[in-house]
Amino acid sequence: MWLQVSFDLPVLVKSEQHAATSFRKMLLDNGFEMAQFSIYLRFCSCKEMAEKYIKIIESNLPQTGTINVLMFTDRQYGNMKTFIGKKRKENVQGELFFEEI
Repeated sequence: MWLQVSFDLPVLVKSEQHAATSFRKMLLDNGFEMAQFSIYLRFCSCKEMAEKYIKIIESNLPQTGTINVLMFTDRQYGNMKTFIGKKRKENVQGELFFEEI
């Protein structure tokens, strides 16, 4: 089971910047890894563990902004295609992806 947290947090004033940084740090402290600047992923061994982390996220929500949490299976994660730039390249599982040249 995987959790994906994506967010769009305002950072126009100092207090918003601090809230966004604190939220990102909370994700990292809880074992999430950055996939893109506002997209973080974490593997969970079961649905109960995923729900535990969703509660942690919910208890640390900033006052403003949008946060989405998506739960999906390891098999669904394995079907993800990754494209980096325009050059095609096979990843470890033999899947094709594009690599920047």
